[in-house]
Amino acid sequence: MLRMKMFIFIVLASLLLGITTVFANPTNSSLAHNDDTNTINKPLNHQSWKGAWAASPQPPYETGISQEGFENQTVRMIIHPHASGEEVRLRFSNVFGSESLTFGNVSIALSENEAATVPESNAPVTFSGERSITIPPGAEVISDPLDFEVEDDQNLAVSVYIPEASGPTTWHNLSRQTSYISESGDYTEAEEGVAFTDSDVSWFWLSGVDVLTKKNDGRVIVTLGDSITDGHSSTIDANLRWPDILDDRLDEKYHNKNYSVLNAGISGNKILRDSPVYGVNALARLNRDVLSQTGATDVILLEGINDIGHLPHTLDSEKIIAGMDQIAAQAHAKGLRIYAGTILPFRDTTIKNYFIEEGEIVRQEVNEWIRTSGVFDGVIDFDMVMQDPENPQKLRPEYDAGDHLHPNDAGYKAMADAIDLALFRH
Repeated sequence: MLRMKMFIFIVLASLLLGITTVFANPTNSSLAHNDDTNTINKPLNHQSWKGAWAASPQPPYETGISQEGFENQTVRMIIHPHASGEEVRLRFSNVFGSESLTFGNVSIALSENEAATVPESNAPVTFSGERSITIPPGAEVISDPLDFEVEDDQNLAVSVYIPEASGPTTWHNLSRQTSYISESGDYTEAEEGVAFTDSDVSWFWLSGVDVLTKKNDGRVIVTLGDSITDGHSSTIDANLRWPDILDDRLDEKYHNKNYSVLNAGISGNKILRDSPVYGVNALARLNRDVLSQTGATDVILLEGINDIGHLPHTLDSEKIIAGMDQIAAQAHAKGLRIYAGTILPFRDTTIKNYFIEEGEIVRQEVNEWIRTSGVFDGVIDFDMVMQDPENPQKLRPEYDAGDHLHPNDAGYKAMADAIDLALFRH
């Protein structure tokens, strides 16, 4: 009787004080967040920011366009967002710049064809209400929110005018998307593309695009990887990287939800070692490129082949495994689910000094650990899908771009098709 009276008292007190009780699901409690890093538990009528597009920053090369930089020129970059929203904000990075970088003007528009934009779609981008901004070396900036409707899979053109010498630039080398570079002058508002007399297949400074949306019942999946995630050998300007195709599949399967797949691949990237060409190691860039992505809920990890293949070869599988285990631990600490892809076959690759027999043993050991360790929330067995049935240590011929390491368009489709979409249901 005493317990019953106490229960009634607690219930009445709760009602009077307006207190509600939330019971956490033990299997999902690590997914709950109070900030915008995860939107799973936000009410459906609540507007929130969600990552729609991303590119991982890289240091400039010692020679070439990233080292030379730009002066009194406009760079127009074409991007392919993976989420829809009513407002947009842009993120820019000077994290690898050695000096301050000034943007004289920035604009966003709907992309029409090559450097041309859809008439009357151009909108100015501001930073704290100003059209111009100076970014210190090592810093990142985010634009003011802008009323600009973004549609999933509709290409956008982001134009940046550089009035003064930029110096060596923070960039993303392997974009597989053409960017357009103008003759001298500010052409951020130009609708025709005639002033853009040069081009490059890279992105510069732009590291992310977020959208504000009421459709919060999707997920933001970040793909952490190397050139195979970056889309090496996929058709330029066609958006046929496997993360693009995965996003298309999610949109088709869950057409009433707002899923987004962000590409955090860097060609040549490794888990354990930095490179002046291939960027900082995956562990060092994990927080910036993956865990801090707006609204991130999931990670797909596909790395390790370059640790094995690049000189000096990493021939201790335990070191690679320890790196993967730490990536999983940090993702889980942020409340994100993480799935691991097994490493693709690479025997007989045409890349000099890349394949050695000891490296194949390491690949097999790492893949076995991925499949059996239980560290990850799920496993995507890319190796099984992409291997040649006649020789499982080689890439399937119809999926081979020609160097026996990188997939072609059909191979990237096969990789995306191999992912069980049920992994990303709520």
